[in-house]
Amino acid sequence: MRKLVITEKANAARRISTILSNGKSTSKTTSGVTVISFTHDGDDYDVVSLRGHIIELDYPEEYNDWSASSPVDLVYAPQVKTVRVKSILNTIKSLMQNADEIIIATDFDREGELIGMETVKCAEADMDKVKRARFSALTKGEVEAAFAALTLPDERLAQAAEARQIVDLSWGAVLTRLISLSSGQVGKNFMSVGRVQSPTLKLLVDRHEEIEKFEPVPYWKVSGRFGMLAFEGNHKDNPFWEKDVADSIHAKCSEVKKGTVTVYETSMKEEYKPAPFDTTQLQVEANKIGIPPASTMKIAEDLYTGGYISYPRTENTEYPKSLGLRSVLEKLRESDFKKEAEEILAQETIIPSRGKRRTTDHPPIYPTSGATSDKLKGDKWKLYELIVRRFLATVATNAKAEVSEVEIDVAGETFKATGHVTKEKGWKKYYEKYMTNKDVRIPKLEVGKPIDIRSMNIIDEETRPPYRYNQGSLIQEMDRLNLGTKSTRHDIISKLFSRNYVQGNHMIPTASGIALTKSLELHGGGIAEPRMTAELEQDMLKITSGERTLDSVVSESQEMLHKAASEISENSSIIGDEIKSALRSQQHIGICPKCGNNMTIKRSKNGNFIG
Repeated sequence: MRKLVITEKANAARRISTILSNGKSTSKTTSGVTVISFTHDGDDYDVVSLRGHIIELDYPEEYNDWSASSPVDLVYAPQVKTVRVKSILNTIKSLMQNADEIIIATDFDREGELIGMETVKCAEADMDKVKRARFSALTKGEVEAAFAALTLPDERLAQAAEARQIVDLSWGAVLTRLISLSSGQVGKNFMSVGRVQSPTLKLLVDRHEEIEKFEPVPYWKVSGRFGMLAFEGNHKDNPFWEKDVADSIHAKCSEVKKGTVTVYETSMKEEYKPAPFDTTQLQVEANKIGIPPASTMKIAEDLYTGGYISYPRTENTEYPKSLGLRSVLEKLRESDFKKEAEEILAQETIIPSRGKRRTTDHPPIYPTSGATSDKLKGDKWKLYELIVRRFLATVATNAKAEVSEVEIDVAGETFKATGHVTKEKGWKKYYEKYMTNKDVRIPKLEVGKPIDIRSMNIIDEETRPPYRYNQGSLIQEMDRLNLGTKSTRHDIISKLFSRNYVQGNHMIPTASGIALTKSLELHGGGIAEPRMTAELEQDMLKITSGERTLDSVVSESQEMLHKAASEISENSSIIGDEIKSALRSQQHIGICPKCGNNMTIKRSKNGNFIG
């Protein structure tokens, strides 16, 4: 038989070909398209890689002129598919003529299913010949197993992705045109608005307002230092909201030099290991070590296609029973983590941790082959090490700590202290590099015995505003509110920066970001609220289970969009004035020392300048 394999990316094509051919493939490039050929189990294979979506969804050309029609008319306007890379499609069509079987080997998720299905349909393939290879890691075992047990493509999975494509195009185009035209920001300086982007920006603006309006409230804490180790004990009623009460207790306790131990209890506490990595938690933890979500996903994709980790887009936090944990550890013997892997392999049993999410498409993210810091460099090594250490932590034993509870009477006032001493490191031995908690030692004490008071202190503090989001915590909040998907959230955040709606590591919204959000809150028909977006996300997900259809979800989306767009259109002059005012204040630099006029950021074909 002759088989045609279609992959999503060139790296995947090369790796699959190398695995199935045992490194004995040949390649030929014509018109910029590379075809890899080899023989496997008596069958002849040709492998062609796409470049993501080679078919583009857009509006017909007559809708390109923003001023020619009202943006509201776009809500129900037709959308057309055009071939973006004709050379690849022509090559696939040519190879199909002699193929007995066509195998889609794109990433196994909604987007990958759509990319594969739209390609074979556009190429007018005989759908009876089309099969699907499903794998979660580009390893020899997984790839060979996938090609030995081909399945049928999942039409509903592809339709869920297509629904998202249609919905996002219409929402983005309609809302962006409405707001940009209202504010006079067209061309390269257009105001980007989106179904997921706008509710996400609102999260940042709401938090910014909460911080700006926050009024600190003073409070006081009374604490002491006790015993030879000078451990800290806090008054049982901390914090005090009245200064005279705190001053009175502090003065009374400062007059004595000894306290009396009234409670001393110790117990062993089992500290459970962390859950395996899903996409969200990987992005959160990577952000803590200086790799932002967009970079994390790019690097993770490279590690996946290089065969180092499993598929990085997953919501699963429970290893499937079919995953051989010991075999993963065996592979890590060929890495810088040989010693750690052997320690865990020596355990009598390996019982992995598991999180609250369980899906059946892909396992949690785990290392699929060993690597060294000599081979992987920079952030690529940092991310690989994080994934390896998380995996090791999930299959190690639980940690154990001795926890002590102490109460000390000082002049009739009670002070409490808690000690924590790790007795068995367990999983922490492999993951402590990313942890900040330290042990607090309290010596063995006898109830009823006196204890020295080293010092008695009163501390002035005040309530603090909520923390600003960073990229990691924002991804977590988007996940909680069901804004976007595991595959798109990092791109949404990148867009907020590129459109100058937020700035800095703490994602402080700019004047234009605030004005846009406020306008949409007042006149946007609810599009800035997470609820509307979350409902659409759930509806699109239901397509995969057959509870909803592509047409019904798109129709519902159009009704929601038309209502919102009509309201924005009716208030376009008010919205435009609000945004224009914000943009002027954002671009204002100062007063010109020569003429006395306002200086602002100007744009030209040669770049930005102040004038």
